[in-house]
Amino acid sequence: MLRNYFSDALHIDPATKPRLYIQIYKSAEIASASYIMDLIFSAGIATLGLVLNSPAVVIGAMLISPLMGPILASGLAFAASDIYLRIKSFLSLVGSIVASVAFSAALVWVLPFQTPTTELLARTQPNLLDLGVAVFAGLAGSGVMARSLSGGGASALPGVAIAVALMPPLCTVGFGIGSGWNWQIISGAGLLFLTNFVAIASCAFLIFYLVGMDAPAVRGAISESEIRQVTGTGIYSLLHDSVFRKLFGGVGQLRWRIVMIVVTLALLFVPLRSSLLQLQDETRCRAAAREATTSLVPADHLLSQQLEILPDRLIQRLVTTTPVEKPRVLAAEATLSRKTGKVVSIEVRQVANEEELITLRERLRSPAPSPAVVRPSLQTLATTVRPLVEGPLKSVWPTEAAELKRFEIGFSGDAIVLHLGYNAPKAFDGATEEAIRNALRQSLGSSTLTTTFEWQPPLKVVPAPRKNK
Repeated sequence: MLRNYFSDALHIDPATKPRLYIQIYKSAEIASASYIMDLIFSAGIATLGLVLNSPAVVIGAMLISPLMGPILASGLAFAASDIYLRIKSFLSLVGSIVASVAFSAALVWVLPFQTPTTELLARTQPNLLDLGVAVFAGLAGSGVMARSLSGGGASALPGVAIAVALMPPLCTVGFGIGSGWNWQIISGAGLLFLTNFVAIASCAFLIFYLVGMDAPAVRGAISESEIRQVTGTGIYSLLHDSVFRKLFGGVGQLRWRIVMIVVTLALLFVPLRSSLLQLQDETRCRAAAREATTSLVPADHLLSQQLEILPDRLIQRLVTTTPVEKPRVLAAEATLSRKTGKVVSIEVRQVANEEELITLRERLRSPAPSPAVVRPSLQTLATTVRPLVEGPLKSVWPTEAAELKRFEIGFSGDAIVLHLGYNAPKAFDGATEEAIRNALRQSLGSSTLTTTFEWQPPLKVVPAPRKNK
């Protein structure tokens, strides 16, 4: 009763259900040239749009959406327990996925750059919200497909195709492979595609079952020759009256089909929930960090800010043109730690503001003249050097043996020459001169000092002549 009411609510004529059945069969056909061209065009547009970081180009790839046909066909196969359609849609999906990923990876590999863009990274962290979008898109797509009995087909669902975005996640997987097997990108985008596929197929199963596509009258209105033709002679011959038919017969019971769908969705729920909790934590941390930044630094003095969110730690780096007192930083850290439940570290670095930069630029443009070098005169030099030599010389000079009359200081290359003139009854012998020379070298601290001696004998006093009286 409920299924009849649902079918009537969607205005589905029971007489048109066999034609809808055959139409979905045909939408899972990938051996046609038109499907292969759509697949290549969609993968190429999506890959280049992701690399160029262009949402408009990516949306253009979504509009083609060749994968909706096999996915909706798999939902109908579960609803009607059709082993032929199940195998056909499975092979179509596997072939389409492998071809799309391989073409995208090859295209990325030949590009001169493989830098992940925001459009790419946005498809590497799916969460429960993505599952919700896929569920509603699958319900809408299945409903549209069930009502579009006068033509169209699964690929003519632009609104659903844009909402669920099947091709961009596959091309993101290809980007991860073509750019050097980036497993973080491959796993994240692969999980997003698997989420979309399971959600759409499950919703298609629900809609097609509710409208009665599994009714014996629907299958009975389709001749065996039509089934053989749309299935493919090879697949039909392999499955008809074989052990595979009996093997899938038990699985084809409604309770087992529901169990398979529920278990698959439950397995997807775990990583998607973890991603959603991580997104919630990041959102809370970023909001609290913005409040802390506003309380510390005025907006017109903030040059840059960087937030690093770790599982148990939060690091915020600020570059400002105004100083921030340490007590205010500590208070902001305590507030941020209380709101986020993490160990918080706020690093504030001050740089010159615009006025200071202008002043510094002017100074660099016209540097101050260097002070003139003041050279001492020879008289000043003599006044400075003489006391340095006179004191040590008097301390070592043998005054009891000779009278020092004068000393002269000169320079010969790197050597210092000291010339000594003295009066004595007789000249110093070699031993006396060497002793004075060594004493002066030690006293003046110069091992290269050269000392010369000049002996002057004492003058004889001649008595004045007497005058005759």
